Amino acid sequence: MAGRVEGKVAFITGAARGQGRSHAIRLAQEGADIIAIDVLEEIPGAPYGPATEEDLAETVRQIEALDRRIVAKKADVRDYDGLKAAVDEGVAELGRLDIVAANAGISTAMAPAEQLSEELWVDMVDVNLNGVWRTCKAAIPHLKASGGGSIILTSSDAGLFAFPNIAHYVSAKHGVVGLMRTLALELAPHMIRVNSVHPTVVDTPMVNNDATYRLFRPDLENPTVDDFKEAAAGINALPIPWVEPVDISNAVLWLASDEARYVTGVPLPVDAGAAVK
Repeated sequence: MAGRVEGKVAFITGAARGQGRSHAIRLAQEGADIIAIDVLEEIPGAPYGPATEEDLAETVRQIEALDRRIVAKKADVRDYDGLKAAVDEGVAELGRLDIVAANAGISTAMAPAEQLSEELWVDMVDVNLNGVWRTCKAAIPHLKASGGGSIILTSSDAGLFAFPNIAHYVSAKHGVVGLMRTLALELAPHMIRVNSVHPTVVDTPMVNNDATYRLFRPDLENPTVDDFKEAAAGINALPIPWVEPVDISNAVLWLASDEARYVTGVPLPVDAGAAVK
């Protein structure tokens, strides 16, 4: 079925690469125009390199190749004023807003909770929880002006159950679920639906790096991606180590579409059965 979000405009954070780019492409394939932002700067404590201007330009290239419009800006979900300006400029150019994918998130150094530095804790919560709230705060007036819409918040399986050594990440992602449920109630009178997606391990730079390999295989001095794949497969019920970004994007598309027109307040796992294992 083509054109499932035809004529709609989607605002996506963290859109330069990974899941964010995948969401932008998948929604554009089904007819949406895109407002895309990314921080394009290094995050302290993150064990992987940041997305670059070239990455965001590649997102733009791929959306335009689908004959869809895109407004792409450098913006940080930790900066409400800059975030709001990016959304406002995108809506002014594209005419409306119907879909929000609050996708931007980080992973940082991992350790038992009592060993985490205050800086690591604050940065994690400021991006992965506060940044989601700021994204919604900036976008909600435009959704109301459009007569309704769909907000999809990216949480994690770590928003449904705990993992050791990432208390800051688990806490932020659990917080996203509480925010989602509250917004679902607050915005229902405006026909704005709010749901969250909960991926298992996804094959992106945020996951495929040495720090994650060591977290999953602390028994090895220099674990490889193959060692990580073996351990990651143990999380899921289905016999796979991870899902692909498009698997999450397909869930985002469904939640954004009229096929899910009465679905709100739902935490949707896309996790190969990890949550029930």
